Amino acid sequence: MHIERLAAPLWPLLNKFYRNHNSSMKALKGGQLWVARDGEIVAGLCLTPVVGGQWLTGVFVDPAYRGQGLAARLIHQAVAGVDGTVWLLCHPDLEGVYQRMGFSQDTVLPQSLSERLVRYKRNKPMIAMGRQ
Repeated sequence: MHIERLAAPLWPLLNKFYRNHNSSMKALKGGQLWVARDGEIVAGLCLTPVVGGQWLTGVFVDPAYRGQGLAARLIHQAVAGVDGTVWLLCHPDLEGVYQRMGFSQDTVLPQSLSERLVRYKRNKPMIAMGRQ
């Protein structure tokens, strides 16, 4: 298993991975894209700059590779060199998963994320979490 930052011109590969697994997630241009490979991409995420830190999105692991701690390893490596806070928005059911990775509920968000959280909560339960 190899974890690496995906070069910017290769971002379509992460979107293809998401589509192949019927995920609505998308790699955001301008962000840092990280993948785990076992030959092919088996997990991915995106870190996008926001005021005061980074926004973590698109965390997805191929179902055949779940339950092995791969998401935690991928997140740990991706955020290792990040200055500031790393925020994410997730369903409340995932709070424990992210707490084990050092995240906690966070109510102090950059305005752009606060606005997204309000929009997202119109359609589904959602919480904000952060990690220094």
